Amino acid sequence: MSEFWGFVRPDGSVGVRNHVLILSATIYANRVCERVSDVVYGSVPLTHPLGRCQVQPDLRMTRRFLAGSARNPNVGAVVIVEHFREEGMTADDLADDIASTGKPVAVVNMRGAGGLIHATEQATRYAANYARLLSDLRRERVPVSKLLYGTECGTSDTTSGLAGNPATGVCMEMIIAEGGRGILAECTEWMGCENWLTSRARTPEIAEQIIAGVNHMEQRALASGEDIRGSQPTGDNMVGGLTTIEEKSMGAVKKGGNAEVVGYLDVAEEPGIEPGLYVMYGPGHGAESISSMAAAGCQVLVFSTGGGHASSHPLMPTIKVTGNAKSYELMQDTVDLDVSGILRGEMSIEDGGKMILDEVLAVANGRITKSEALCDDNSFAIHRIGVSI
Repeated sequence: MSEFWGFVRPDGSVGVRNHVLILSATIYANRVCERVSDVVYGSVPLTHPLGRCQVQPDLRMTRRFLAGSARNPNVGAVVIVEHFREEGMTADDLADDIASTGKPVAVVNMRGAGGLIHATEQATRYAANYARLLSDLRRERVPVSKLLYGTECGTSDTTSGLAGNPATGVCMEMIIAEGGRGILAECTEWMGCENWLTSRARTPEIAEQIIAGVNHMEQRALASGEDIRGSQPTGDNMVGGLTTIEEKSMGAVKKGGNAEVVGYLDVAEEPGIEPGLYVMYGPGHGAESISSMAAAGCQVLVFSTGGGHASSHPLMPTIKVTGNAKSYELMQDTVDLDVSGILRGEMSIEDGGKMILDEVLAVANGRITKSEALCDDNSFAIHRIGVSI
C-alpha cells in the first residue's frame, strides 16, 4: 500500500490522471471550450456561469477556483479561453497563477483571435498539440505520501455515520500514516461537533479557526434569513433517519478519522506539505465542496453517501461509497463500493477502510470510477460570496 503509479509533474506533484484542461475564464467562452473538448482526445472542459459582473471578493474567489483547478496535479496542460478582458480575472492572470507548476499553458482571446470560429480553431490546435505531448508521459512509481485525499458526504442517512463515513475515516488514517494528506470540508456539517474537532487540533490557533469558521458560516446564513440549525438536516437526511444537525455532524466528521488536525484552510486553499488532516471552510453544497478540494489539489476523492449519489468532479476521480445495501442496489451504475457488511457484522470498520484504500490506490493507478466510465462529470461549481453586479 506504500506506493502507486502516477504522472510526475514539473513541480514534483503527482497526478492520477493526465488531462488537457480547456478552461473557460468567463461564461461567454463556455461553448468554445465545450466544442474544443468534443474533438480533442483526453481533454476536459471546465465551464461555469461566472467571471464577469461580480463584486471583487467574488471575482477573486472565481479566480482562486479556476487557477487552483488548473494547478491540480491531474491536469498536464491547460488552454484558457476568454471572451474579452475582465480586469483582475483575465486569461493572462490565470496563466500567471498556473505558471509555478511548470505545466504548458496557452491563452486564447475570442476577440483577439477574430471571433468564435477563429478562437475555436486556435484553441483546438493548442489542445491537440498538448494531447500529443502528454501522450508521451508514462506513469512512475511514487510513494503514497504524494496523495492529497479528499472526503465528502451527501444524501446522508443513518448508515452514513455508522458505516460509510467511519470507513472513509479509517482510509484517511491509513493514508496519513504513510505520510499523505487529507481534507475534511463542509464546515456546516461540523456544527454540534466542533469540540470533537478542536480537541484534535494541533494548536490553539487551529481550534479557534474551526470555531470561527462555523460561526462565520452560520452568521452568513442568518443574515439571509436562514437558520441552518433549523433547516438542517435536509429532507433526504430525514427520510434516511437523521433527526438533528448534531446527529448529521456526528456522522460527517467521522470522515476525518481520528487524525490530528494540522491545518485550517479557507475554501479552495491549497494546504501545506506537512502530512496530516486539514479542515477546510466551506458549504455543505456537494458540487461547491468537492470543487474546492479539487482546486486545493486533491487528486482523488471519496464521496460517502447513504441514499446514493451521482456526484463526480470532472478532474478529480470521485469514488462513491455507501453503507446502505438498498442504495447500492438502486445506484450501482454510479456507486463504486458497498460497505453495508459493517452493519451486518460481516466486516469491521477497519475492513471497510481497507476496502476503500484499495479502491483509492487502484483508481490512483488508473482504474476508472463508475462515473468516469459513464462520462458523468457533473459536479463543478464555484463558491459565491456576494451579489452579481
